[in-house]
Amino acid sequence: MPKGPRGEKRPADAIGLAVMIGKIATGEIEDEREGLSSAAAQLGSKGGKKRAENMTPERRAEIAKAAAAKRWAKLPKE
Repeated sequence: MPKGPRGEKRPADAIGLAVMIGKIATGEIEDEREGLSSAAAQLGSKGGKKRAENMTPERRAEIAKAAAAKRWAKLPKE
């Protein structure tokens, strides 16, 4: 069985992986990665909060409007 980037064992084939995901979703087996959290993810969340604190409300609104425009631009035309 191949190992993932963090050493966890995962099935090599797509059907085996789908069965494993189904078992995790129904609670038949526990996911080993559930409690893991990388240091980079923890530092990233702190950085985002600090960046938002230092930004002016006008700049935050400008970024939010640009993000909304990008999301709406992806919608299919009717």
